[in-house]
Amino acid sequence: PNIKKQLVHPNHILSALQRVNDPATGQNIVQRGMVENIVIEGQRVQFNIVLPTLNMANKTELIFACISAVQTMFPGVEVDVQPLARTENVLNAEGTLPHVRNIIAVASGKGGVGKSTVASNLALALREMGASVGLVDADIYGPSIPTMFGIQGQKPKVQDVYGAPKLIPIEVFGIHVISIGNIIEPEQAVVLRGPRLSAIIRQFFNDCVWPPLDYLVVDLPPGTGDVQLSLVQTVSVTGVVLVTTPQDVALADAIKAMAMFELPQINVPILGVVENMSWFTPEELPDNKYYLFGSGGGKKLALKSKSILLGQIPIVQGIREAGDLGKPIVLHNEPITKKAFMDVAKSLVRQVAMRHENLAPTQKVDVNAKM
Repeated sequence: PNIKKQLVHPNHILSALQRVNDPATGQNIVQRGMVENIVIEGQRVQFNIVLPTLNMANKTELIFACISAVQTMFPGVEVDVQPLARTENVLNAEGTLPHVRNIIAVASGKGGVGKSTVASNLALALREMGASVGLVDADIYGPSIPTMFGIQGQKPKVQDVYGAPKLIPIEVFGIHVISIGNIIEPEQAVVLRGPRLSAIIRQFFNDCVWPPLDYLVVDLPPGTGDVQLSLVQTVSVTGVVLVTTPQDVALADAIKAMAMFELPQINVPILGVVENMSWFTPEELPDNKYYLFGSGGGKKLALKSKSILLGQIPIVQGIREAGDLGKPIVLHNEPITKKAFMDVAKSLVRQVAMRHENLAPTQKVDVNAKM
């Protein structure tokens, strides 16, 4: 066929190249902005592929995939693909989730403070505000996200990207979710040592095909163990949301979690504090507040971390019921609790904007650095 009659515009080439995926992210290279300088001359097509480095893994396979995609749509065409290195591009040299704008870790010092409930409803509140959102259930020993989202038993699909299998996060309620609870059987005990834990965390980021996201919320296990360290060694975390309850024993443990992220070798900003179970208001006495766990813990932690109190979440039976039913409370029209989580999300968005304005991007932790 005569290319002049078929290729009247570079958009024809872009249409063909949408079938080609970036080896680092699994996203198509047109969506990733990797195709530049398309020139059409007679039966010859030339363009650049923007790479983070010319030594990138699967570079040769990527080039051949580009040639094949164009020639499949336009047989007989000569295709010249020129790789172009540009480390300052959004592709970044490390290539770890370059299409995710913010990675938000949700952490606590102890279990039982409602961290997973906060992470789930925060992710959904951000989605309700119009953001594209993902959620990583990094609580490997106690994955509760499948129950909270009603996706128990569902398995993530697998996509082949240049010979390497990659997981496709499960889409539910408009957000993208990955959890060990959707990979193992529900009754199966998770018995793992540190190196295997680290490998799973890396897989959730490096071996999952995440779509472009404004926020990737990471629900961490309690404490300051292998999972937390693996996270900061694998990706650049934008910041941390600390979850505590008002009483002193929860505050003491939360301060330890805060201190880990503030270590000079880690240096991840604390974006703010969510105080959960702040008070109890009976349905029949809506104007009454009973501080069952004391008060002031969230404000004290915010002061210690030099951040802000993002919000206070009351004790409401509906929050527990919604999580157990697989439809978190933000998805319901329950005014008090929904507003509380929406206020937290709005405060977080402001804190993230200020963090980017005032601080340099977080660096991944050097695995060889002394902790």
